[in-house]
Amino acid sequence: MDSTNHPGRRPEAAPPALVPAVPDLTARFVTLWNEGGPGRPDLGRTFTGRERSSREKALAGFVDVLREEAGRPSAVGEEAEAGRQRIFDAFARFARAGLDWQDRHVDILFGGGFDRAAAEFVRKARAFDPALGGADVFQACRNVWVANGLQRLLGLPVRLTPGIFAYSLLYPYTDNYLDDPAVPGGTKRSFDGRLRSRLEGGAPAPANTREKTIFDLVGMIEGDFDRASSPQVFESLLAIQEGQAKSLRLLGPDAPRAEEAIAAISLEKGGTSVLADGCLAAGRLGPDQVEFLFGFGAFLQLMDDLEDVAEDREAGLRTVFSRAIADVETLDAVTDRTFRFGVRVLGGLGGFGVPDAAPLRELIRSSLVQGVVSTAGRFTRLYSRAYLRALEAHSPFRFSFAKKQRRRLERRRAGLARLFDSLS
Repeated sequence: MDSTNHPGRRPEAAPPALVPAVPDLTARFVTLWNEGGPGRPDLGRTFTGRERSSREKALAGFVDVLREEAGRPSAVGEEAEAGRQRIFDAFARFARAGLDWQDRHVDILFGGGFDRAAAEFVRKARAFDPALGGADVFQACRNVWVANGLQRLLGLPVRLTPGIFAYSLLYPYTDNYLDDPAVPGGTKRSFDGRLRSRLEGGAPAPANTREKTIFDLVGMIEGDFDRASSPQVFESLLAIQEGQAKSLRLLGPDAPRAEEAIAAISLEKGGTSVLADGCLAAGRLGPDQVEFLFGFGAFLQLMDDLEDVAEDREAGLRTVFSRAIADVETLDAVTDRTFRFGVRVLGGLGGFGVPDAAPLRELIRSSLVQGVVSTAGRFTRLYSRAYLRALEAHSPFRFSFAKKQRRRLERRRAGLARLFDSLS
């Protein structure tokens, strides 16, 4: 399908070539990472004890509903739909009372197609590969949400396209393969060469069933976009493949030690990942869109690296966060740097997308900043007490209370996994 047939897409005579732009974009955002003095930027409002009390009550109520639904037998048909509605209603109540969302924010998620696209993705992913684990499906679904958000920001219908479906599965498959320590390095390099050839339009023979699955996903994208009229789509896939290959250098004793070198690899991987989402959502992007989406993806990668800091440290994967623990023992300074970087990047969100996407832009800004705050609150041993006190002031929930609610959900992990499957 030619990308020019997508509704709402504006024709553009000469979209910028992405692969040559990536080194410049990486250098630009590494400079942004290095800029700024000590301290953190303004993180917005703070919360009093009374304000927290009502918000914590709302969070506990939502967790109660999830635990109750997780304890029910697996449902299908009308029963599954009724369960889905109970969860959506409970989240809407929590979002208003606990997160200060307004009706316009709730309507974005439940009236804008995001829930339908996610449910459709889970169903299709299960049908595509019944052996996919729940964690892999959830990881891939997170990418669907990013791509759907970009569709909404750009004024396009929020829907699961074949290209978004394929790309969202493609990189869990390749990530897991390249990260598998049981796969020899030579095998990984051979696979990287064959995948690169496939992304360039070649037809290399897959070496195994996993590679055949990966090549089939590339074929789905080719069925959604014509290579001649949508070159950015395939350039973006080559760019994220290159970023993914470079990220392997962060694993093991020979990984770079300088923060700038580590940041460059991480920011490139994250930036090119969201660039690909943007290209698959819109078919083509202008220069300003390319720059914003690269920075947006770089910030999301930093958030992921903070979330995974414990696992990365254990695995010997060097990120700016695992490096900071090894060198200075706390994450105070590097987290402040992440806040500064994120606030600068999100400052460009105001000029990105269509005017009526303002509620979604508000959600993105607040959710991402709060995401860093809440993630830091999970790793209390990796921060100084003074830093945590200052950060917790910006959280609607006490860190200890949020941890208690996560533990309550952890005790229903198996039931929640069944619930995730039954609601899709």
